[in-house]
Amino acid sequence: MRVIVVGAGVLGTMHAWQAVERGHDVLHIEREAEARGASVRNFGQIWVSGRAGGAELATALRARELWEEIGARVPGLGFRAIGSLTVVKNAAERAVAEAATRRPDAAARGYRLLDAEQAREINPALRGGFTGALWCERDAAVEPRIAQRALKEELLGSGRYRYLGGREVREVVGERAVRDDHGEIHHGDAVLLCTGAWLGGLVRELIPDLPVRRVRLQMMQTDPLGEPLTTSVADADSFRYYPAYRGDALDALQAGQAQTPTAAAHKMQLLMVQRADGGLTIGDTHEYEAPFAFDTVEEPYEHLTGVVESILGRPLPRIRRRWAGVYAQCTDTARVVHRQRARDGVWLVTGPGGRGMTCSPAIAETTANELGW
Repeated sequence: MRVIVVGAGVLGTMHAWQAVERGHDVLHIEREAEARGASVRNFGQIWVSGRAGGAELATALRARELWEEIGARVPGLGFRAIGSLTVVKNAAERAVAEAATRRPDAAARGYRLLDAEQAREINPALRGGFTGALWCERDAAVEPRIAQRALKEELLGSGRYRYLGGREVREVVGERAVRDDHGEIHHGDAVLLCTGAWLGGLVRELIPDLPVRRVRLQMMQTDPLGEPLTTSVADADSFRYYPAYRGDALDALQAGQAQTPTAAAHKMQLLMVQRADGGLTIGDTHEYEAPFAFDTVEEPYEHLTGVVESILGRPLPRIRRRWAGVYAQCTDTARVVHRQRARDGVWLVTGPGGRGMTCSPAIAETTANELGW
């Protein structure tokens, strides 16, 4: 087959990967020279720990297997099986972590409740004040700013992959063909639109009532820490935003322990990953109501700095970069992704939300299976 994939973010790239792996030829079209959206503006976390039980967790676990397999073939991804620690500071937060370890799928996630000393044995950089941590052994990380390019270089070596950057697809022409903004028409046996948060233009024309919304976030990255941060790190505010932690213990936490005003106003949690150069990627915020602000505001960064310093027990290195990003999320947040036939031979795959980096290999595998590749 000749497969046309539109969109070179992680979801589109993984669909191209699946097609090439199954012996097909791929034309990959991206409106920018390289991906510039949420796929490069995230933590690079393969985040199993907070996923909802059932289909979402199964997707994340399968994706985790695929990331490790692909990472062994493409070292440039920077795949690292580092696990994560979600630190807790009081009895109410610890109760949520403890409840998580009693889930029927806790072993599949690699959950274990640790005291502070055990957590520091795993991650000695955590010298601040906390009482324990929820360890998730299945979490991992890649380098988001370079992952798509590393995958592209591997795909180019297959001889069955062509990349066409700087071309925006404007129209689906008949069946299984698209026209780009240079006037060129590209024909294939299947067209996959993996356009991320680009939900206007062609996407709106094809599917006017698409059940997907856009979400904005703010993040930052520091200078090198000067020592290894051996795991991903989260704070207990993350319990409030991930479905794996729902239950009586979380209800009690939310009733008895409010977030700080800044964290509540910006719907914040701490997630932190060390990059290959030693810097820390730190975030994040969530904004759901469009139109989004065009600027970044300082209060969330100040809040995150304080939280990180309380966990590390040391000043944060100089902040080197700040940025905002926008991703696409299914309005029914229980759905892992929105996959819809827009026309015969043309499929739209979008809306994984904050699960995109984690789940994209398995989402692409499912698409390939459903399309009979």
